[in-house]
Amino acid sequence: MNAARRKELNKLIEQLEDIKSQIENLQQEEQDSYDNLPESLQDSERGERMQEAADELENAASSVDEVIDYINNAIEQ
Repeated sequence: MNAARRKELNKLIEQLEDIKSQIENLQQEEQDSYDNLPESLQDSERGERMQEAADELENAASSVDEVIDYINNAIEQ
């Protein structure tokens, strides 16, 4: 891989790391909102949806990590 493509991929990694950080911040906000609900509301449909959303955001951040790993592997080839 030439230097120009490596440079572009490294820029993409930086952007992805920023996106991952944003997702993690939103996930934490959603988790905090859920955690601050009274227990009776945590067990409600609304609470369950909030927890599921937080879980999905956590999965999304993890998926961005995977993408970064794939790009790093391509750079190393």
